[in-house]
Order: sequence, then C-alpha cells, then structure tokens
Amino acid sequence: MTQPASEFKSRSGLKRIQSAFFYSLDGLKTAWRHEHAFRQELTIFIVAGIAALLLPISAFQKLALIGVMVLVLIVELINSAIEAVVDRISLERHALSKNAKDLGSAAVLLACLLAAATWSVVLFNRFW
Repeated sequence: MTQPASEFKSRSGLKRIQSAFFYSLDGLKTAWRHEHAFRQELTIFIVAGIAALLLPISAFQKLALIGVMVLVLIVELINSAIEAVVDRISLERHALSKNAKDLGSAAVLLACLLAAATWSVVLFNRFW
C-alpha cells in the first residue's frame, strides 16, 4: 500500500537540495520578521560570536561557545514551528496546545541554560 505524498515533497536530485536551501532561507526570513525572541537571540548570538572569536581561548573553546549559541537558535526555530502548527490547528485555548507550547518553551530554556553554563565554565577557567 503506497502512502499519499504531499505535492510539496520533492523527489530527488540537485533540485531537491536547492529547494531545501531556499526553503531554509525562507524559514530564517520568517523567523526574523515574525519572531521577536529569535531576533533577540540572533542579536545576542552575533555579539557573543564576535566576543568568542576575540577571546584568547582555544579554537575548541571558541567552537563550544559559538556552538551552544547556534543550538539556542535551532531550538528557538523548532519552538516557533511548534507554535505555528498549534496556532494553525486552532487558536482556541486547549490543554494540549498549552502543553505543546510550554514544552517548546522549556526546550528553549534548557538550551539557554546550557549556553550560560558553557560560557561560564569557559570564561571561569580562562580568567580565574
């Protein structure tokens, strides 16, 4: 039994890769335009990324500092996607909708705490 395929699902080849790249850019543009938290976190990422590159630390430590900031952005994008799907289904208040949004928010919080802990450990070990 074959499953129905979405008309939006591409098949294969370089065209698929190209399409995926442009869909990703569209996603980033949407996040920038419509997600205040993403704009805030991206601004922090830019400042922190520059700081990480300028710090007198190892390349691995720089990667760790920048990597955890990228993780925050990734989790924020996933959280925004969850929120969009929940809102698409219904704008009515529902316990399951609240759970989905709260779980996404909790994931962002954990990513932020990991970023803060990583930055704290790297900076503490370097300067104290």
